[in-house]
Parts: sequence; C-alpha cells; structure tokens
Amino acid sequence: MGAVGLLYVGAVLFINGLMLLGKVDLRAAGIFNLFVGALQVITPTVLIITANGRPDVILNASGIFLFGFTYLYVGIGLLGGFDTTGIGYFSLFVAIMALGYAFANFRVLNDRPFAVIWLYWSFLWLLFFLLLGLKRDHLTTYTGWVTAIEGWVTAAIPAFLILIGYWQRWNQNVIATLLLVFGVVVFGALWPLTRKRGALSSRAGPAGGETIAAR
Repeated sequence: MGAVGLLYVGAVLFINGLMLLGKVDLRAAGIFNLFVGALQVITPTVLIITANGRPDVILNASGIFLFGFTYLYVGIGLLGGFDTTGIGYFSLFVAIMALGYAFANFRVLNDRPFAVIWLYWSFLWLLFFLLLGLKRDHLTTYTGWVTAIEGWVTAAIPAFLILIGYWQRWNQNVIATLLLVFGVVVFGALWPLTRKRGALSSRAGPAGGETIAAR
C-alpha cells in the first residue's frame, strides 16, 4: 500500500518541479497537491492501524505523514495565495527529520536504498526551506529541476519497481550506490548550469520570461 502512495508522490513532485520552472499554473498544481496530500495522510493512518504493533511498519508509515502534511500545506497555500514562510520552515523540520529516517533505514530497517532516498528528500526539503522560508529566489530554477528529477528517481520509479516485484530482486547495495552516485553527479552538474541560465534570464529582463513572483 505504501508503494501506491509513493507512486503518486512521484507525480506530485514532478508537477511541483514543473511549477517552479514556470510550466504549470500555480492553482492547477495546488489542486493536485491536495489530492496527494490527502492520500499520504490516509495511507499511513491505515498502515499504522493495521500494523498489529509491528515497529518496523509503524516506523516506515510515520515518515509518510511528513510528506502528506507538506503537500496539503502547499496545496492550501497555492490556492489561497498565502505567504510561503510557514511551509518553508516546516520544510526545514522535514529536512532534519529525513536525516533521522535515513539513519533508521540504514541501521534499523537495513534498507540501504531507501536510506539514500531519504538523503535525497532531506536535500530537497532543505532547498524548499531556502527557497520558501528564506526567500532565496535565485534557487528557483535549480530547485525546480531537482524536484522534478527526484519525483522520478526517488518515488515513481522505485514505487513501480516495488509494485511489479523487481525492486526486491536486485542487489540492494548496488541500488544504493547507484542512487548515491547519480544524486551527487546530476545535482552537482545542475548547479552551475542553472546558475548560468538564471544569470542570462536576469540580463534579458522582461523578455527573459516569467518572473519568479509570477510563478
């Protein structure tokens, strides 16, 4: 059941990434955030109720609420036009807790691929804090690309592979290593590329496209 929710986390991250890149309307993205946010609150609630006290199931399910509340918060904020400071600082909380869940997956659950995936999420939610909480608008394009990519790499693809039974067949250490290398290389390469593009857009002025405020 958790894999089903994770699949749609991939979808909402992809949509939110495109929104930050100016490709999706704010209100349109807000509606989808509400759908996935509700799903990611209902899913862990059901998992915990039916866990029969199993600590591993409860531990895994508890982390899902972090994302459910994020998407509900984002959806309401986008539709209501609210200031982003609140969701920004909540994202800092999520980024810190994600480090704890990464440790728990590595040491307690012995799930190294998802330990790395939690590190991905910690990095992404840190970017949300910087962008939305501290208003570092120059990070908009970079954060948009990271969000869209993580939607596939950390959620949609793993969820689909879990659902069809392929994820468990592969060597978990190899998956974790590939994820770690991919994240460092791709997100490291994106930084100078998006900074250069942002600088060109700024020099272009109004002809350079939508302003960050308009997004």
